[in-house]
Amino acid sequence: MRLCIFVANMQDMNAINEGSRKEVMTYLEPFMLNEMSEYLKPVEEMWQPADFLPDAARDSFFQEVKDLQGSARELPYDLVAVLIGDTLTEEALPTYESWLTMVEDVEKNEQGGWMRWVRAWTAEENRHGDLLNKYLYLSGRVNMREFEYSTQYLIKDGFDIGTGRDPYRNFVYTSFQELATNVSHRRVASLAKKSGDRLLSKMCGVIASDEARHAKAYMSFITHAVKVDASEVLIAFEDMMRKKIVMPAQFLRESGEPQGEAFSHFSDAAQRLGVYTALDYVDILKDLLKEWQVDSLKDLNDAGEKARDYLMRLPDRLLRIAERMKMPEKTHNFKWIYS
Repeated sequence: MRLCIFVANMQDMNAINEGSRKEVMTYLEPFMLNEMSEYLKPVEEMWQPADFLPDAARDSFFQEVKDLQGSARELPYDLVAVLIGDTLTEEALPTYESWLTMVEDVEKNEQGGWMRWVRAWTAEENRHGDLLNKYLYLSGRVNMREFEYSTQYLIKDGFDIGTGRDPYRNFVYTSFQELATNVSHRRVASLAKKSGDRLLSKMCGVIASDEARHAKAYMSFITHAVKVDASEVLIAFEDMMRKKIVMPAQFLRESGEPQGEAFSHFSDAAQRLGVYTALDYVDILKDLLKEWQVDSLKDLNDAGEKARDYLMRLPDRLLRIAERMKMPEKTHNFKWIYS
C-alpha cells in the first residue's frame, strides 16, 4: 500500500512545483494518515510508566522503593547528571508540541495527517518524562525542587533551534534529534546495567526504542519529500548543518544561574561518559546522508548541487574537529544532585 501511494510517477512529480512546501506537505498527507501505525503504536499496546515503577497499592511497595534506592545509590555522579539532563529534556515536551504545530504550509485541520501525527507523537513522548521523573523522585538522590526549577525554566525559556516554520528544516532537525536521543538513552541504559541498576536500564531501553521508531518516521518524511523537491530539501539540510544541530535543552539552567550554563555542564558529563559525543554527531550525519541517498540525487538546481557537495564533504571535516577535542574535566557540582 505504501508503495502504491508514494512511489510517485512522473505526472505526480510534475504536478508539484519546485519549492512549494504546501503542495509537498499535501503530498505527504496520505502517508501520515495511512502509515502512522508503522511508527506509532495503539495506546493499549504501549508500555506505561506504571509497568516499571513500584505500586503503592502493594504491600511490597516500601521494599521495592528501598531496592530502587539501593540500586540508584551505586550510579556514578556523572551518570546521574546525564540522566537528569535527559529527563529535563523530555519534560520540556509542551515546547516541542507547540513548535511542531506552527509548521508553515500545513492545514491546521484537527483530523488532518500532520495534526494527528503531532498529537499522537506527543502522547507517546509524554510517557518518557513521566517515567524518568518518578524514578528520580523515588531514587532519593535528586533535589526535586531544584529539578523542578529547571523544568519550569526550560519550558518558560523555550528554544531557538534554527528551523523557523519551514517543514523541511523541521523534519531534518527532528530526524537528527530523535536519533541523538536514541543514542543517549541507549547508552544510559547500558551504563546503568553495568552499575547494577537493571530497572533503570530497562526504562531507558524502552524509551530508546520509542525514539528509534520516531526517528524512522521523520526520516521517511524527508525521503518522500526528496522525491518531489530534492533541491529545496538539500538546501534546507545544508542550512541546518551550517547552523549546527543544537539540542532542544540548550537553554537548560539551574536556579539562580545564567541561561544555558547547566546545559554546558550536562553536555560535558555526557562527553566524559561517552553517552553522547562529537563522534556520535558525525555518525548521525553519515546515517542521514546514507538514508536519504544524498550522494546519488540527480536533476538538482545549482543551489541544490552546492548543498549536496557541502553535505558530502562535511562528515570528514567534522571528524577532524572531533578528533582534536579534549575531554572536559569535571568542574561543576549540580544543585540537582544530593551529595
